[in-house]
Amino acid sequence: MTAPQRLTDRKREAIIQAAIAEFRANGFDITSMDKIAATASVSKRTVYNHFPSKEELFAEILNQLWARVTAEQEAPYRPEAPLRDQLRPLLLKKVQMLADDNFLDLARVAIAATIHSPERSQSMVARMGEHEEGLTVWIRAAQADGRLKPVAPEFAAQQVQGLLKSFAFWPQISMGQPNLALEMQGTVVESALDMFLACYQVQ
Repeated sequence: MTAPQRLTDRKREAIIQAAIAEFRANGFDITSMDKIAATASVSKRTVYNHFPSKEELFAEILNQLWARVTAEQEAPYRPEAPLRDQLRPLLLKKVQMLADDNFLDLARVAIAATIHSPERSQSMVARMGEHEEGLTVWIRAAQADGRLKPVAPEFAAQQVQGLLKSFAFWPQISMGQPNLALEMQGTVVESALDMFLACYQVQ
């Protein structure tokens, strides 16, 4: 990689980090490209060279966030292992991610930014759905192995993650409740496992 390319990459990363800080502190509507440029110590033209609009910049932040989550949730199905033992670490990672302050702050920004813009909302919800794919793939593989009952994998994945979010996401987002303590995270995961396996595991 050439030196100019490395400088360009560093500036792009500085813009993204500055934007994250500004969006977290001030929300989507109040944050301006001028302020992001100042925080990143680059010119406004440089910001626009990388990101044509504030929406594009925010979308890139979400994409990076979802990509990180997807990487953390990769877990290939193992035919020889008990379903519960395979699902538990997947769901624990999900709950831990939901407890990440950076994730919660950006989720609040995203939700606030979408309230008055249905088009923006649809785009962000689609991105939020993409990172759940790891669990969907796992469920599909367990079904193919005859160990889970036939049900739309996407539906079942959304269902079990909804059980987690009802304790570890929506109360924090909508009512300002504190993040779940580690012990409570485990309790929520075990309860979700009980309900999911009771409903879908082939006996």
